[in-house]
Amino acid sequence: SMGCGPVWEAMTLSAMDQYRTLWDKEIGGAPPMMFNFMNNFYGMGGQPKGETMGFDVLARVGLGVNPEAMHAERVDGYNPLAVADAVGRKRKLGPWGQGPVLLQALSILKNFDLAAMDPNGPDFVHTVIEAIKLAYADREAYYGDPAHADIPLETLLSDAYGAERAKLISDTASTEQRPGRIPGHEHLADAAIERATREFDRNPEAAPQEPTMAHLSEKRGDTVHLDVIDQWGNMVAATPSGGWLQSSPVVPGLGFPLNSRAQMFWLDEGLPTSLAPGRRPRTTLTPTLAEKDGRGLVFGTPGGDQQDQWQLVWFLRFVHHGVDLQEGMDAPLFHSMHFQGSFYPRECKPGEMMIEPAVGEEAIEALRSRGHKVTVAEPWSVGRLTAALREPDGLLRAAATPRLMQAYAVGR
Repeated sequence: SMGCGPVWEAMTLSAMDQYRTLWDKEIGGAPPMMFNFMNNFYGMGGQPKGETMGFDVLARVGLGVNPEAMHAERVDGYNPLAVADAVGRKRKLGPWGQGPVLLQALSILKNFDLAAMDPNGPDFVHTVIEAIKLAYADREAYYGDPAHADIPLETLLSDAYGAERAKLISDTASTEQRPGRIPGHEHLADAAIERATREFDRNPEAAPQEPTMAHLSEKRGDTVHLDVIDQWGNMVAATPSGGWLQSSPVVPGLGFPLNSRAQMFWLDEGLPTSLAPGRRPRTTLTPTLAEKDGRGLVFGTPGGDQQDQWQLVWFLRFVHHGVDLQEGMDAPLFHSMHFQGSFYPRECKPGEMMIEPAVGEEAIEALRSRGHKVTVAEPWSVGRLTAALREPDGLLRAAATPRLMQAYAVGR
């Protein structure tokens, strides 16, 4: 995902009317702690609790003023993951995002003859949904900041592991959370299952659980995605996000919000996603680059936990069924809600899925007969995909979803 440079280069909150007003009225216009707190999830040092704000949780995050570190702090930019298989070479962000779930799902699905299935039919939808459940179960168990946790990615992305996971897919929908049990990491699988069944205290006044297209304030803002290919073949897929103030209210009297993605931490200790100083939250941001036979493809979408699901469905149809870029954007999409969500209130909805009605009533009823709890979405409401493709001869193609009439494909 896009993001580099010190925080103040990306988020000049002092320029926002609501912050300037709050500082002027409540703390005399001076925000002495804002930039430190905004940046603390990206490597700031620790400070004993009580010295700054007096909250236990902030001591665990690490609220220490360190101007030199703040100025030097940048996204690390390490090479994305890349795996090669029958459908080419895919590059995804590492496990501090959710990028590997798409790679895991592809590893599972290579064990099925997807090309023989109707890309809008119940067999295809069922198989893909079940693979998604397995991949996301592993996300909840094993993903986190690799700088602070031992992530068994080599195993998770291996052909052997994908083949074993594929054996769990039957003709009926699973309602269980089934993370893989990787030797030496079994306790993380057990912990993920426990969290999925845990009862949480709910705050009825809490903000919306994740970025949506809802117009909830005068200040417009949401996750966006863009794909760019230039005349020399340079390709970029970027998913900027993070300034979602509806779920990150300003702390009264202090003038700054909590990090939107901090809700993806757990207060349980010993997890890859445990709250700790300097640790990045496991985000949902996940742009994609794929390469094969001289063709280069960049694609992605906003959408929280749905990002890799919508991308997966579109990519499988493109690869296995020869669907054109735009035709794939226009085709009916679907996603699972079975696994534990990344955003408050972190709910699981076992067996539940959403699908657009254009697949047809017959397909929907066939899915229900297999045990899926199907919610039929409003027409043209699922997915926010865009993509750009470079052919071996240099020809450039692009496509954008018509949903909500917000995305465009432009060439010059």
